[in-house]
Amino acid sequence: MTRPIRALDLPIDEDQFGIALAAALRSHPRRISPKFFYDAPGAALFDQICDLPEYYPTRTELDLLARYAGEMAAAIGPHADLIELGAGSMHKIRLLLSALEDPVRYLAVDISAEHLHYHASLLQREFTGLEIIPLAADFTRRFKLPASARASRSRVGFFPGSSIGNFAPEEACQFLAATARMLRGGGLLVGVDLIKAPEVLHAAYNDRQGVTAAFNKNLLARANRDLGANFDLDAFDHYAYFNPYDTRIEMHLISRWQQEVCFRGESFSFAAGETLHTENSYKYSIKSFQALARQAGFQPQQVWCDAQQWFSVHWLTMA
Repeated sequence: MTRPIRALDLPIDEDQFGIALAAALRSHPRRISPKFFYDAPGAALFDQICDLPEYYPTRTELDLLARYAGEMAAAIGPHADLIELGAGSMHKIRLLLSALEDPVRYLAVDISAEHLHYHASLLQREFTGLEIIPLAADFTRRFKLPASARASRSRVGFFPGSSIGNFAPEEACQFLAATARMLRGGGLLVGVDLIKAPEVLHAAYNDRQGVTAAFNKNLLARANRDLGANFDLDAFDHYAYFNPYDTRIEMHLISRWQQEVCFRGESFSFAAGETLHTENSYKYSIKSFQALARQAGFQPQQVWCDAQQWFSVHWLTMA
């Protein structure tokens, strides 16, 4: 018999996007957090990105999980209370759950409630005996985890997909330190994208089908739909490139010509070539990420990499 889903959504400030967008439009250079990509249409577009031939991170990480899930499960140990940050469509957790020994709970945290609840219900049909709790929350902000019905040996975080790269290194250190406190001395399994040839990175963020461009522009479409803005999507181009000095992909929406955008009674001028900076994706070496993890209070343990050294999965415990 399939367990009923017990959703425990936290209140999310409904105007968080509006406040952030207004602040971004008033600032120079203009920049907004990538977490606002993920309304329901944005989450669906990101699922499409993950299936693109150019987008290596998802398939490479899935291959690592399929190959080494047993080793990862052995490192985690039995009776773990598993918390996934940025659960999305929950494809990767299936491989880990199948290898773990008697996990006490799976808590899936994501900012897109509709997307989260749907995929949690699908996962519950596969793992009928496991307590699965979707928790719609902004995991970049502090929140309290609900108590588990069963005692666990340890709390274990799962943060796949190279999402750690969306934080600047100093922000990533703060996020990891806060995660360590939340896990109460447990461990963290985290996916980290590695530095590689710029042409590989460029192709991954500029796919030929234009799905990443649509994903990027959906931020403006969401502002029009939800906040009453008047962005002309045809007046902006998707622009992504590798910045070698900061070892990061930068993603922007670039104004094609001089234009005015109206939002909440204010008018904002975009010059031709001016951008709204929508995302960073930092790339690491194994050593540089391990140094960051140590700075945040973790002790690096096992690392699993593909043969090309394109992607890595790190097991971190508390020092």
